[in-house]
Amino acid sequence: MYYSTTCPSPIGTLTLAGSENGLAGLWIEGQKYFGHSISGEMIRKDNLEIFKTARDWLDRYFDGRRPSVKELPISPAGSGFRRDVWDLLCEIPYGTVTTYGAVARKLAVQMGRKSMSGQAVGGAVGHNPISIIIPCHRVVGSNGSLTGYAGGIDVKISLLKLEGVDVSQFSVPSLR
Repeated sequence: MYYSTTCPSPIGTLTLAGSENGLAGLWIEGQKYFGHSISGEMIRKDNLEIFKTARDWLDRYFDGRRPSVKELPISPAGSGFRRDVWDLLCEIPYGTVTTYGAVARKLAVQMGRKSMSGQAVGGAVGHNPISIIIPCHRVVGSNGSLTGYAGGIDVKISLLKLEGVDVSQFSVPSLR
């Protein structure tokens, strides 16, 4: 059984999903793949303890206080591969960025493989069900492109700026 609630944020309304195992989802209003990882119905329950904890984490994050993902019990639903990628995302320090290729290389080493597809990693990053907290916004293209954020490029830029990243060094992909 999954429960949900919403909360306001500087980037729009956020929807949180959770269960007795922890936080299972955090989506930005209008986000691609909204709720895709939750099987079954989500029942609204605003006073769940995990939601209070997550709201506190988010308040501190948006205040620039750098909370750690390790402070929250998270339980994102996904394949073993996706969970491995999300675990690596949690290691990206606040205020820094990495590339899909760098994540792929780390994952290949972790799995004892010679290489790993950057596109496969990109698919896992894009399907991250706990946006912001699992910091997929800190992953950029190897060419410096701010691509691949399910919450939208404007939100990705806002989050990076909040963390003190100089976004002028990156390009925004053009829509065709």
